[in-house]
Amino acid sequence: MNQFAKSALIKSIVVTALLTLILTACDKKEEAATPAAAAPAATAVAGKEADTCATVKFADIGWTDITATTALSSTVLEGLGYKAESTIASVPIAFAGLKKGQIDAFLGYWSPSMTPIVDPFLKDKAITVLDRPNLVGAKYTLAVPKYAYDAGLKSFADIGKFTKELDGKIYGIEPGNDGNKLIADMITKDAFGLKSFKMVESSEAGMLTEVSRSVKDKKWIVFLGWAPHPMNVQQDIVYLSGGDDFFGPNYGEAKVFTVTSNDLAARCSNVNKLMTNIEFNVGMENEVMLPIMDKVNPNQAAKAWLAKNPESLGKWLAGVNTKDGQPGLEAVKKYLGV
Repeated sequence: MNQFAKSALIKSIVVTALLTLILTACDKKEEAATPAAAAPAATAVAGKEADTCATVKFADIGWTDITATTALSSTVLEGLGYKAESTIASVPIAFAGLKKGQIDAFLGYWSPSMTPIVDPFLKDKAITVLDRPNLVGAKYTLAVPKYAYDAGLKSFADIGKFTKELDGKIYGIEPGNDGNKLIADMITKDAFGLKSFKMVESSEAGMLTEVSRSVKDKKWIVFLGWAPHPMNVQQDIVYLSGGDDFFGPNYGEAKVFTVTSNDLAARCSNVNKLMTNIEFNVGMENEVMLPIMDKVNPNQAAKAWLAKNPESLGKWLAGVNTKDGQPGLEAVKKYLGV
């Protein structure tokens, strides 16, 4: 081999070696930068939930039933090692918070009365409504004291006949509420001859105070009523018939759904599993609401109820772990002291 050939061979070997070193270094750099390689450290390890899921944020619209169900869910989450926070908001703001990811879950989508508020969010695919309702057998429509019902105020069509007795008023709850909107629509459309009526907005507590005062004085009043709620046992009230076109059939028969932010299932799958599992019933909610209405802290009321009724936990916690990836049912029972 001549000197030129030897020189060319040496150069070729050196260039090949350098290229090999460069490519090897690049491969290692790419492996280190690949998201898939980093993912296990950022998400769960052996079933653990990511640290970004440590605090679960709920919306509470100030209805005692939603306060009760939120407290029940929050108590279970705390037993699983999470922190739960509730933000008081109107119905539209609650859904806007879900859309923006400021809220993780809302347990109070009453269907069908809230559907006009929810539909724009669903059309934009901005929120996720879980398939199975968390409560069935609810109702939401106008109600009156039984003495008014017995005197002839039995249906929506009768309201206008008793304008004087009712002082031309229908009592709603907080501004922005779906029920208030339905009342306003009836008045605007002069449905049932209600054009001269005025809707009184306040809050759940404010409305119930007005109902209690009216019942005490045997005054007539028509107001938004719903079940589950202690009002159904604290006052002798009757729901009006004939409001199907506005509140839905069967005295405003309702189902209540859980709504989550769109990313909850992917981001916090364990929390989402709990939200999917949780179901309530009318009797349960009434029992938790009673102490809350007597000024007991909602979480204390929920924890006391769960401690007395741990059988509810089995279904709720099926397939659910603690934040650290341990069996959920045992952890929550220990937290409750049962």
